[in-house]
Amino acid sequence: MARLLSKYREEILPALREEFGYRNILEVPRLQKIVVNVGLGEGSRTPELLDAAAEELAAITGQRAVITRARKSIANFRLRQGMPVGCRVTLRGRRMYEFLDRLVNASLPRIRDFRGVSPKAFDGRGNYTLGLKEQILFPEIEYDKVSNVHGMDVCIVSTAKTDEEARALLRHFGMPFRN
Repeated sequence: MARLLSKYREEILPALREEFGYRNILEVPRLQKIVVNVGLGEGSRTPELLDAAAEELAAITGQRAVITRARKSIANFRLRQGMPVGCRVTLRGRRMYEFLDRLVNASLPRIRDFRGVSPKAFDGRGNYTLGLKEQILFPEIEYDKVSNVHGMDVCIVSTAKTDEEARALLRHFGMPFRN
């Protein structure tokens, strides 16, 4: 069992239940999924870049990446409908908790001049989105083998109904929010 999953069941669940006064255990917010997205605008012109990004994303998450394609044609970006523009991975269950553990404890502290993540990046429905500027923050990526540095978006989806509930849930998981 993942370390954060057991922590959730043993420590976080009772703490949130007491903090918000939930009567039923199923009311307590929990993580649903984590979506990691890499957008490469130049991926349509250089497929090797897209393949390298997908392999790096698979190494980071432990799950094969899906290639995302353009929904609409945009002439200014030289983009046609159906062209590959990025890749993404949707994590659930054990892999989701293991990824969150590595993100909070190994990757975020490696950011230079890190003072915490923004507490304002919630969407109003209990979901949190975090943008990372470099994929080399993760220990699974070898710096010497990286051909192109790119960023990624990490979207944490929870069953929380409000941002306060989701913020409390992520704070209990160890997410380092800025004061």
